[in-house]
Amino acid sequence: MKRYNVTVNGVVYDVIVEEVGGVASAPAAPVAAAPAPVAAPAAAPAPAAPKAAAPAGAAGANAVKAPMPGTIMKINVAVGDTVKKGDVICVLEAMKMENDIVSPVDGTIASVNVSKGASVKTDEVVATIN
Repeated sequence: MKRYNVTVNGVVYDVIVEEVGGVASAPAAPVAAAPAPVAAPAAAPAPAAPKAAAPAGAAGANAVKAPMPGTIMKINVAVGDTVKKGDVICVLEAMKMENDIVSPVDGTIASVNVSKGASVKTDEVVATIN
């Protein structure tokens, strides 16, 4: 018998699989055991708080959102920096590809709402620009 940990929808199961010999006669009856939930691995420590984030959503602020879920690999701006439309705000890794998240407008960075290594969801605000 072999033992495996299988993750299904975020739940880890301890599964035992029995090897069946190569006998050409009638198939062996399947052995079905209810999967036993296993304690999930310890969660990674929470990422550090965003650096010097100003209040998000100030009057006239433009939100820069993550276009897909992923991990923030690099942050290229800080609060108070001036950016032009198309400047790279941060780099998001998704599906083993690095994606540049760019400024949609000219302005000044009002807040940086993520930190390096943070996981983000689709449409999560990564920064705001005034």
